[in-house]
Amino acid sequence: MAFDGVTIACIASELRNKLLGGRLCKIAQPEEDELLLTVKQPGGQYRLLLSASASLPLVYLTGTNRPSPSTAPNFCMLLRKHLQNGRIVEISQPGLERILRIVVERLDEMGDLRRKTLIVEIMGKHSNIIFCGEDGLIIDSIKHISAAVSSLREVLPGKPYFIAGTQDKLDPLAADADSFRLAVAAKPQPVFRAVYSAFTGISPVLAQELCHRAGVDADLSAAGLTEADLDHLAGVFLDMMDAVRREAFSPCIACTGSRPVEFAAFPLTMYMEERDSLKEYGSMSELVEQYYAQKEALTRIRQKSSDLRRIVQTALERSVKKYDLQLSQMNDTKKRETYRIYGELLNTYGYSVSPGAKSLEAVNYYNGETVSIPLDPTLSATENAKRYFEKYGKMKRTFEALSELTKEVKAQIDHLESVNAALDIARKEEDLAEIREELAESGYIRRKSGAKKQKITSRPFHYISSDGFHIYVGKNNYQNDWLTFQFATGNDWWFHAKHMPGSHVIVKLGNEKELPDRTFEEAARLAAYYSKGRDQEKVEVDYIQKKHVKKPGGAKPGFVVYYTNYSMSIGTSIEDIQKVED
Repeated sequence: MAFDGVTIACIASELRNKLLGGRLCKIAQPEEDELLLTVKQPGGQYRLLLSASASLPLVYLTGTNRPSPSTAPNFCMLLRKHLQNGRIVEISQPGLERILRIVVERLDEMGDLRRKTLIVEIMGKHSNIIFCGEDGLIIDSIKHISAAVSSLREVLPGKPYFIAGTQDKLDPLAADADSFRLAVAAKPQPVFRAVYSAFTGISPVLAQELCHRAGVDADLSAAGLTEADLDHLAGVFLDMMDAVRREAFSPCIACTGSRPVEFAAFPLTMYMEERDSLKEYGSMSELVEQYYAQKEALTRIRQKSSDLRRIVQTALERSVKKYDLQLSQMNDTKKRETYRIYGELLNTYGYSVSPGAKSLEAVNYYNGETVSIPLDPTLSATENAKRYFEKYGKMKRTFEALSELTKEVKAQIDHLESVNAALDIARKEEDLAEIREELAESGYIRRKSGAKKQKITSRPFHYISSDGFHIYVGKNNYQNDWLTFQFATGNDWWFHAKHMPGSHVIVKLGNEKELPDRTFEEAARLAAYYSKGRDQEKVEVDYIQKKHVKKPGGAKPGFVVYYTNYSMSIGTSIEDIQKVED
């Protein structure tokens, strides 16, 4: 679901109710494309998150603080200079554009009252946060856009600010029934597409909802609508725009089962065919924070782990290529035993070889079969036998050397795939720090000269089973080793996805003598979910008491062996397992 103009209108309404007249007491920039504003009001304080992330731009009130860099970025320092301790006097949205204007009033250095505007543009990859003066000129922006990047509009200090063209879309708040009918009927497209392509601020989901409320097939061609259909659709559209003007919003999330699929500022009646499929919220900020919290965290952590992913992927591709080459070379040594037998048979039956013969028919005394031994007619039988023994010796040495090398390279591949799996489940920067340390110790990353080993603060995931047992899940190989060989005791239960990279899962037995079946299943589901097979319907999971799990000498972090175990095939859903927050 995109952040459309109606959603912005709902957010703007909420911000006007809560922030107007408030004092902007703190400005932070937790990320390079994100601001966190703290606004004090007589009844308390609010935190406003403004994100211009290209992948997930957002605006909402949050109760969560975010860590900021020790040295504030230049844009943040500039805003503190001009806006900090200022009063918010206006919050508006031009039309139904995906734009939010926040006007702040503050005394300048000369004691004169000045108004400056912070403009948040929520436009996908073109999102930006722009700071303008009273004269409409750009003072600065969180992203600089030059003419080389965009031919439509430059966003640079000193340039005049204006809204980029909306591709000839109409303002829905200024539309009437006639203009709506003309705009929609003129587009030979499915009805819902004709609606959102004709009017700014309307998302495809909202356009489908309008069609549903009007009883019109959303996929029907707009050119084929009857006058009655157009009139009915126009009436529903104008009613919704009237609700936007009156700020009569009802934020909700539409769910399929327990999984959220869409959200909007108005009830999505097209999802109400199933009972309890809509969840209503008191504010759009609360909805957005819940809907996007996990996705935003994953997006951020993936951005921050991109350098590690690139290093791991490059090393993995190199190791796989080397491994495939070694296997091919080993395959070429399969004939070594044949050459040894040829040599032995020639030593045994060589007396019968005629001078200049090109082959020798002889009985293989190992299996009683007759074999034809190719010969070099320019060499004697003894010399041919010597040549076969030399080939055998060379292939044997190659096979023995490659047998060790392939084990080493396969261990590297397994290790790198386990690091990839750890990157997939990393949730915080501390998790990445531990993975970075592991890669440094393995030689994939070079430490800076004089750099100290980073202090690790990351902790394993912690869950509690339905029966009250504590379950711990390693986030990376270091944590897997620690959980299995330092944290777990002999009778605790150990779980791991079979034959694939994944987390070690430990269930603490405590004072109990055995685990209930339900806890076994929940721990197995956690092992399946936190593995490379999490997208599969079912994953086979091995489980065994910790005392039977061993670590070979010199093995890579996270690598263990066990020789007797139980197994179960289990699903990967963990929604019903209680998680203990860090």
